[in-house]
Amino acid sequence: MRQAMANSIVGDDGYGEDPTVNALEARYAEIVGKEAALFVPSGVMANQIAVRVLTRPGDVIVAGRGQHVVSFEMGASARNSSVQFATVDDTDGVMLLSDVLDVIDAELDHQPHVAMVAVENTHMPSGGTPWDVNDFRALANAVGERPVHLDGARLFNAVVATGTSAAEYAAPATTVMTCLSKGLCAPVGSLLAGPAVLMERARVERKRLGGTMRQAGVLAAAGLVALDTMIDRLADDHGRARQIADHFASAFPESHYDPATCRTNIVAFSHPQARQIVDELAKLGVEGGTVAPRRARFVTHAGVTDDDVAFVGEVLAKFKPTTR
Repeated sequence: MRQAMANSIVGDDGYGEDPTVNALEARYAEIVGKEAALFVPSGVMANQIAVRVLTRPGDVIVAGRGQHVVSFEMGASARNSSVQFATVDDTDGVMLLSDVLDVIDAELDHQPHVAMVAVENTHMPSGGTPWDVNDFRALANAVGERPVHLDGARLFNAVVATGTSAAEYAAPATTVMTCLSKGLCAPVGSLLAGPAVLMERARVERKRLGGTMRQAGVLAAAGLVALDTMIDRLADDHGRARQIADHFASAFPESHYDPATCRTNIVAFSHPQARQIVDELAKLGVEGGTVAPRRARFVTHAGVTDDDVAFVGEVLAKFKPTTR
């Protein structure tokens, strides 16, 4: 990636003149089966641009209450687009179709207009849960002409875990985004794709949000390497995460964590001492985090080796949180 970045041919992307950015956008659009794509600095910006082009102020977005766009973007949708969320339960990583339709049906009871539905695949806080593509199709069909945005920050983790292609996953969605960082290993950047007319509007919103870059081909070059060489290796992350999930399930039986639910690269479980566990394990060399007051998360990536997995197992075999 660093070699590709050093050798990249660049231009001014503000004018659409960076050939490496253009190649990256075209490559991603092809992979997800959309007309056009847009390179942006971050996944949050990709989601926020999608919100801006698919809604109007005062609209409602239906989403799972644990989704990134709801809980992990610092209220950006309200701040940037003056919209609100109607959240439904997504504890298991998916939304029940009946829950989504109930929110839409409430428009008849003088409630705000539901402008779009947001789906996260894989679903991070539940433990990197991938959607079944048939369930996603059923949801998109049921909401009628309302646009569906697919937050596919870890879309290729879902692809590798399920054998579903990125284009199949993206087909029911109006817009789709993917992070080039995280498991795909690029240093920075995300992509948003959809109909060409929407992506032209998205370029305007990117500029409004301060996301237009100049010689961005230096970054896009790494993104091309990510898309061309880093997808298949995600299976290694998944395998290592499953081993780590087994270790955590054994170490904390009181959490009732089922390691079989770990299908991608995220180990997430609930525990009343989650913050304490994360803090104390960090001091022992096992880095993780919390995504809620009583929910811990540990993630594998290209920097985690088999030796690291063995180390985690050794630490957890002897670990007991201190009594407080």
